[in-house]
Amino acid sequence: MLFLALFLPLYFTIIRKPSSSAASSSPSSTATSTTSTASPTSTGAPVATTGGDGSVIILSDGTNFTYHNPFGGYWVQDPTNPYNSSARAQSFTPALNESWVYSKDQIRGVNLGGWLVLQPYIVPALFEKYQNVTSSAGLPGGQVNDEWTLSVAMRNDTSDGGGIQQIEEHYRTFITEQDFAEIAGAGLNWIRLPIPYWAIETWPGEPFLAKTSWNYVLLAFHWARKYGLRIFLELHTVPGSQNGFDDSGRLGTVNFLSGYMGIANAQRTMDYIRYIVEFISQEEYEDVVPMFGILDEPLLEVIGRDQLTRFYLQVHDMIRGITGIGKGPYIVIHDSFQGTASWADFLPGSDRIVLDTHPSVLHAGVPTSDFSLPLSYWPTVGCIAYSNNQSQYDFGVTVSGEFSAAVNDCGKWVLGIGQNSTSADCDVWDDWPNWTQQRKDGVETFVMSQMDSMALPGYFYWTWKIGNSSVTGKVEAPFWSYKLGLDNGWIPSDPREALGTCSSLEFPQDLPWNGTYQVWQTGGAGAGTIAATAVAAFSQYPPPSLSNVNGVNPTQLPVYTATGVVPTLSTPTFASATVTGGDGWADAADTSRAAVQIAGCVYPNAWGPAVGSTAVVCGGSTAPGTALSSISATST
Repeated sequence: MLFLALFLPLYFTIIRKPSSSAASSSPSSTATSTTSTASPTSTGAPVATTGGDGSVIILSDGTNFTYHNPFGGYWVQDPTNPYNSSARAQSFTPALNESWVYSKDQIRGVNLGGWLVLQPYIVPALFEKYQNVTSSAGLPGGQVNDEWTLSVAMRNDTSDGGGIQQIEEHYRTFITEQDFAEIAGAGLNWIRLPIPYWAIETWPGEPFLAKTSWNYVLLAFHWARKYGLRIFLELHTVPGSQNGFDDSGRLGTVNFLSGYMGIANAQRTMDYIRYIVEFISQEEYEDVVPMFGILDEPLLEVIGRDQLTRFYLQVHDMIRGITGIGKGPYIVIHDSFQGTASWADFLPGSDRIVLDTHPSVLHAGVPTSDFSLPLSYWPTVGCIAYSNNQSQYDFGVTVSGEFSAAVNDCGKWVLGIGQNSTSADCDVWDDWPNWTQQRKDGVETFVMSQMDSMALPGYFYWTWKIGNSSVTGKVEAPFWSYKLGLDNGWIPSDPREALGTCSSLEFPQDLPWNGTYQVWQTGGAGAGTIAATAVAAFSQYPPPSLSNVNGVNPTQLPVYTATGVVPTLSTPTFASATVTGGDGWADAADTSRAAVQIAGCVYPNAWGPAVGSTAVVCGGSTAPGTALSSISATST
């Protein structure tokens, strides 16, 4: 693939579980970046291994940029030791090979939204091109409003510049190595990286570009290691959709742990979580990927708290079966917009589960729906309503995985294609090139108040970059771009400046956190021994009931059988023959097979059976220990 020659000084091979057949490989460039302290290569030419502020990064395509980091950070890339994790994002941030202490070290992070999971308001140009497609494109009414319909439109576009490969061109150009360097140079030390399940595979009927974005996940790991950045990897989409939002891949209904294919979709999801955990739990990646989010923003109103908790318990036990207790990534769950207080005492005794909350005006995270309030109101919101201090006591490690500068819902397609803002003055708010200094100062104060209130263990801004509109040639959702705000004066050039903002505005936080977690919450004594009461309450799986199945017993719903071949994924192989490890599978004892359809069974549409469908029609065998419904139904 083209991007390999341009960006990554690695070869790629295929990972399989230990019982699978031998891996295949494909070549790529072995060129490396150069500058600063150097070591000799086989040809005698110097190859840089490290550099700080002012060093020049020369990329494998011959282009270069100057590394700007006023915070004492330095990059490291040693071709003789490609798993070297000694880089440091800033002098005040632990190097990758040093321990991260969540009660002491502040996460100052940013998301890479819109890179590997496409959303219209983040990458409007991709969607603008297809807003006038007709029904001949295979879309009802020609509506392109999510990655599913965009993928269909692209696949049906046979013109010059059409085709699904447009998505890989976006992967290649939207986020590059220079972005990672700039993130470290902005005083940020973590990246939250949303990825889609189709990075691993798609099933028939799913139009997404399959098995391609994983190569860019590997690029992210490589660049993060080089610049000393830690990654909170996050599975942003799952089969059937966990919330029906456009960022799940497909707008519409929730078919994960809900509806007739809810259990089957959860089976596939569990597999994808397993494959990812097997990869990032290898010792070569533990420093780079310390946190893994297993499900983004599941819609609790549809799925149900009981059902979701049972799934989380299954995932926890599966992951810790791979990693062991006290090892492997922290497991991150989202609060499902229920607020952090509702998750107090969740699965006590579990091993290192983090609660992720997404405070936002658009997610009703403030006590008002009036978006016309003056800027002077919003620091109150940031300092008081956005604090996670109480949850550090009640739950344990609690982070804000998404927040932004948005004081209203202005911005092209922020609410989705075809949805209009509730604010009356969006023309002014969207015209960021003409913002007054007073307006910029107000937005910056709001951002800093949030940063201050979420100081420990930290936060992730949504998102690093918003793409330009192809219609206007500029960013049309300015609140959501950290880079745009950094370049134009409403994001602080040093995020540490935010500390003390709330007290300076006379909005002291209630209940300051004392900086102490219970020992088991960070993998110490007692971790991995979940309270017997929680096990008794939530160990039954599938759940005893499911929404949107007309009362059918979940054990009688469609399921898959674990008899398939585990999908293959790319993994780096380096030019140096002495480099070993990182082959893609952490636990050799994990020889479980992949979920596949049961032969002879007719399944409903995994993304939402048609109205009037009830349950599966199956004339074939069933998976061991399960039963399939014999209820007659219309399948789709």
